Amino acid sequence: MPRQPIYHICVDHVWRAFERGGEITAEPPPQGGGFLHFSTAAQLPQSADIHFAGREDLVLLTVDPGRLGPGLKWESSRGGTLFPHLYGPLPHDAVIRGEFFSLGGDGNPVLPPLLEEAEE
Repeated sequence: MPRQPIYHICVDHVWRAFERGGEITAEPPPQGGGFLHFSTAAQLPQSADIHFAGREDLVLLTVDPGRLGPGLKWESSRGGTLFPHLYGPLPHDAVIRGEFFSLGGDGNPVLPPLLEEAEE
């Protein structure tokens, strides 16, 4: 059965460390929420504009939610919409790809093409 991927935006140095075998984990409270924020394809443009406008060092991670296990929770956020949050480190085998993206003339991130469904 096809699964729609979810997306996580991180900065370049975090992505490069992850590629070398490091982990991507959330900041614990009180600095962070204790979880990694993800967006669906429909949520992603607004999330990028709100949280990452003006940043030039961004990488979009395409993630297979079926590989995240029980740490993945869908929780109410912006306007009551359910967003995927991961409590725990991001597993390497869940990341389908990572792509750098640039800023548009308005200072908002220009997202690369999104995948239609997670690869099996």
